[in-house]
Amino acid sequence: MQTSDLASEWSLLQNQFDSYEKYSLIIKLFSVFILSVAYFTHHLNCFIFLLLLVLWLQDAIWKTFQSRIEIRLLQLEGYLSGDQSLDRTDGKAYQFNSQYVETRLGIAGLMNEYFRQAIRPTVAYPYIVLLFLLGVAILF
Repeated sequence: MQTSDLASEWSLLQNQFDSYEKYSLIIKLFSVFILSVAYFTHHLNCFIFLLLLVLWLQDAIWKTFQSRIEIRLLQLEGYLSGDQSLDRTDGKAYQFNSQYVETRLGIAGLMNEYFRQAIRPTVAYPYIVLLFLLGVAILF
């Protein structure tokens, strides 16, 4: 029974993990849309710059949530493959939030997590390009 509960939890979390990836892409596409609209309507200014920074941070926060799911998914995969013993306390099914509460960092740790996600290439790349394009468009 324990293994089927772990498999059910894995399936649920894997769907959530994939969903977070889709929404992260939507945030990125929305950022491209915002810059495009601002460019074509000649409204390039500091507000658009700040809005892109906010969207970058929102994407980083979203990816931080996703990374928490990834940690649990990797644990579950270890248990389901037989690489880890189910005797460990984190080997119980449906302990995602309990485990997070036990390892939760303070405000500084949380901000550090957000920053680390923000500078990951898959998160930072589109925003750096968009901010560069905005800067070029404003200057010229």
